[in-house]
Amino acid sequence: MVVEMLSDSSWAGALGMALAAIFLSAVIFLFPWSAHAQADRQVPTSRQQVELSYAPVVKRVAPAVVNVYTKRVVQEQARSPFMNDPFFQQFFGNRFSFGVPRERVQQSLGSGVIVDPSGLVVTNHHVVRDGQQFTVALSDRREFEADLVLADERTDLAILRIDTGREKLPYLTFKDSDTVEVGDLVLAIGNPFGVGQTVTSGIVSALARTHVGVSDYQFFIQTDAAINPGNSGGALVTMDGRLIGINSAIYSQTGGSIGIGFAIPSNMVQSVVASARDGGHVKRPWFGAALQAVDADLAQSLGLDRPGGSVIRDLYPGSPADRAGLKVGDVIRAVDGFDVEDPQAVRYRFATKGLGGQARITYLRDGKARETSVALIAPPEDPPAEETTIGGRNPFAGASVANLSPAIADKLGLDILSERGVVVTQIEPRSAASQIQFQRGDIIVEVEGQKVERVRDLIRVTSGTRPQWRFSVKRGDRVFSATVGG
Repeated sequence: MVVEMLSDSSWAGALGMALAAIFLSAVIFLFPWSAHAQADRQVPTSRQQVELSYAPVVKRVAPAVVNVYTKRVVQEQARSPFMNDPFFQQFFGNRFSFGVPRERVQQSLGSGVIVDPSGLVVTNHHVVRDGQQFTVALSDRREFEADLVLADERTDLAILRIDTGREKLPYLTFKDSDTVEVGDLVLAIGNPFGVGQTVTSGIVSALARTHVGVSDYQFFIQTDAAINPGNSGGALVTMDGRLIGINSAIYSQTGGSIGIGFAIPSNMVQSVVASARDGGHVKRPWFGAALQAVDADLAQSLGLDRPGGSVIRDLYPGSPADRAGLKVGDVIRAVDGFDVEDPQAVRYRFATKGLGGQARITYLRDGKARETSVALIAPPEDPPAEETTIGGRNPFAGASVANLSPAIADKLGLDILSERGVVVTQIEPRSAASQIQFQRGDIIVEVEGQKVERVRDLIRVTSGTRPQWRFSVKRGDRVFSATVGG
């Protein structure tokens, strides 16, 4: 780390004051006062206003931001002392290990936010992933064991609960994330690098970022407030001291902050918190249509004036989208009045609606704008899941599988409508299925020349032993076929 000391002298001080005066004049010139501007969005018009402190906001919100410690037990295989030799690695890679696996306790640190005075804490799913023990440390250094109430990998959110008896804890209230605008001042509070609670300031630099790739529901608030490792799960707050997002990811090639951070919007956080209060199971509305982003080429072929929106490329028969009268080729442009520029934005709008009622869809058909209402219902589990863990001596041993349905597809984050079959839902570590490298979401198409349509078909065909197994698996849009020893 390089620390640069700046010298101080009388001429430098005079020059600094002159530059400050020029800067202040430029600010006033470029952003003239408008009598119609909202009071909370005024641009500073005096030096006194520029020198205002964030301290009152920080004092109010910082006590509700906590540290989250996660402990997990991991197994390590003893490795050869030659593994550090580049010549040895050239031939064997990282696969040469020996002995009995040994267990090691691994600890990780993140941040969290108290959102209920009874002790409900929001953090990121990746902070608590695979954890067996959780500890929440308050800003006053008190520590409490925490229970995991809900873990939602699809949104990268998790809810913990701590018990402080009858004591009411400081907490943050939510602010409607749809009211935030680019340029709004925000504060990021968390515990980067484990150095202790830290506050950084910045502005909202973008909204509705949908190509970040850290969760299934990609719809983020982007900020230039410094966010670093350990900030995950921390608070992004506005100048009125309300929670606008949960800091989750940064764009970086070095691991450090370069001023591009991403936060999960508070409206999404609220929907997950509501699920935690209502039994700990996340239930989201089902749209029932496969969507494709409208790029420049597709917009031209459809006769649209500009790219943007989502074209329907497939419909599940009897789904809410189907019943609302939508058809393949329709281009969705807005949900409840909010523009949706891609499929991720459509999914976000539905995910934050909750069950019950309807959503208003604005779409284009044959170049004409139309509207319809889509019912907000949960995806059906038809056929029943019949989730089962496969045993025996076969390539699928240790894999949990279920009958594919809209509910299971939604749970796994699969964009599948018309397919039927058996899908992998979980893989046991160090099992035959994990060695074959099956993945969650793989659809088992065929085993030993027999089509697999239900879980019972897979159980029947794998009940015996064979010297070799032939099977086909669909992953994404590709089908893989393989033959392995029994």
